[in-house]
Formats: sequence, C-alpha cells, structure tokens
Amino acid sequence: MNVAGKKQNFSYAPVAKPAVAPMMGGLGLEDMGDLSALLAGPEAAAPSGGPLALDMALIDEDPHQPRTQDNPGFSAQSLDELAASIALRGVKTPISVRDNPSVEGRYIINHGARRFRGAQRAGLAHIPGFIDNDYNEADQVVENLQRNELTAREIADFIGRELAKGMKKGEIAKAISKSPAFISQHVTLLDLPDPLAQVFNSGRVRDVTVVNELMTAYKKTPQEVTGWLGDASQEITRGSVKLLREFLEAKGQPNGAERDPHTVDALTGKTDAQAAQAQAPASAEKKADKAIINDKLRKAVVHVLHNQRRAHLMLDRRPPAEGFAWLKYSDDGAEFEASLKSVTLVALLEG
Repeated sequence: MNVAGKKQNFSYAPVAKPAVAPMMGGLGLEDMGDLSALLAGPEAAAPSGGPLALDMALIDEDPHQPRTQDNPGFSAQSLDELAASIALRGVKTPISVRDNPSVEGRYIINHGARRFRGAQRAGLAHIPGFIDNDYNEADQVVENLQRNELTAREIADFIGRELAKGMKKGEIAKAISKSPAFISQHVTLLDLPDPLAQVFNSGRVRDVTVVNELMTAYKKTPQEVTGWLGDASQEITRGSVKLLREFLEAKGQPNGAERDPHTVDALTGKTDAQAAQAQAPASAEKKADKAIINDKLRKAVVHVLHNQRRAHLMLDRRPPAEGFAWLKYSDDGAEFEASLKSVTLVALLEG
C-alpha cells in the first residue's frame, strides 16, 4: 500500500542495507542507531508501521518521472524555500521509494523528488520514507495530477488567522519559509473591495500579483477600475493590467497610491522596496523601456465611453497635447479630439 501521501508527525528508526550494497558509502557507528534493529532488517526498524529513516546516499531519482527539470517546483527559489522549511521543521511527509532493480541496496524515488532535493539542500543525512515496490510510472502521473495545492484564498485565510493571533508578517514568512512579499500579497486578499472580490472569487483572475496591481489602481481610481472590470469580456491578465495602468497614467490620473513596499509590481516583476533600492537605469535604457511600453499601448485596443457613446482610441494618431487623444465613435465612425479626462474606460485589450 502506498502511504506516501499521508501527512502526520512520525517517529522513525534508521534503516541499514546489507554491507555488500554498492555505492553505499561508509556508515559511522554514530549513524547506525539501534544495532538490534539493524540486524533484524528494514521491516523491523519501524515495528509500529511508521516510516523508515532512509539513508540519503542510497536514494536515486527516477529518470522517467513525469515532472521535467524546468517544472516550477524544481526552480532554485522553490527548492530554497523548501530547504529552509525542512531545516526549520524537518520532512513532515515521508517519501515513497522502491528497490533499485539495477543496483542492489539502493532505492529509486516513487514520490517525493522535491522533498528529497530540499532535504539535500538542508544537509539531511536521512529522510523518512516508505518502501513500495508495487509501483509503476502511471502511479506517478496520477499522484501529481490528483495532488491539490493550497489555493491563494486558503493561504490568505491561514495568514489571517496567524495575524489574528498576534504574529507579525515577518514571523509568518519565516514560519512557512516564504518571502515578505508573498505574505503581503496574500494579505491583500483578506479585504478586497466588492468589484475585485467578485472577479477573484469567480475565478476571472487567480494571479495574486494581478489582484495586488488592481488593488493599487482601485485605491486611486475606483470608478475607472470598476467600469473596466464590469465588462465580462475583458480579459484580466498581467499584460492587460499593465496597459490599464499606462492608460490611467496617460489620462492624468496616476494610480500610484500608497501601497505595501513588498507589493510585487506586475510591470517590473520587482517589489517596490527592490525598485527603490535599485538605482535608475541609464538614460538610454529608460528611453528603450519607454519605447517598448508605448509600442505595446499603441497596439492595444482601448474602448471608452464619450458622451454616453461607445468609441475607441485612435492610438496611431498623434494627440494634440498631453492628456488628449484622437477618438472614433463606434456607431457612425466620426473622428474627433478629446481630453482623456472626459472619457470612461470600458475595455482594454492587448494587441
């Protein structure tokens, strides 16, 4: 029976393999634990049916596991966070292994490659695990498909409970081995205004970074953001939110409201604190970046309301002055100049 997925607190005894096992490496007496348990064999090492303490040096990863090397779970940041958690709390969920048919005395991982890599980074010599030889490649795929990760809402609720207990954000970040930015972004989800709560709870937007960017814009221009979100056909992506922010800035209503310095900027991918620490790029680089942004905005399709009539911005025509734009009515095709302050944003689509 494969019990690798059970989450509980375990006590476990070290497992030793026969001395003839290849590539076993030297085991000092200090690592051997209870000698009688060693002589009795692996099964006797955990008489209560709990996990075994598997020697990390005897474990190999499955070269055919379904998750590839570029899987986000194998990123350096993800593994560093896991290693920090393991160093603090240990491996709480045992891994599952099977005997290596090619090399006697060694194991191949069924489930738990991330935990194994995290334990390696944390410097562990042993890892709790179960031996399950009744296993095939399809089981790995099913296990990964059926694993339910915590949702952003569930994470936010946990953080909210910890804050209610009096814990500080930094303490929570350390406890779950996440960055302060991660905590701050999820705290935003605890008290969303109705328009943002509706799009988040309905699943129209799941990206926590996008929600934080929308929250920042909403604090400064709630009517514009509410109207933009009110169009059910409006796609809410990092790209469209970047364009929304640029539109609001061009309209003369900057959305730079006060926000947590740990908020991750959807445009730059950096926290406000990181942006503040970094020196402004060279003038040429700033011009190049601005040209890229302007090019994206020119390719966008911006729908607005002017005098209660639907129109779109003619972004290929130079405006007469800053804060103005050329517009074209949708009903009769009439073209005209108007102040951006006189229009209401309806939808903004990426080009």
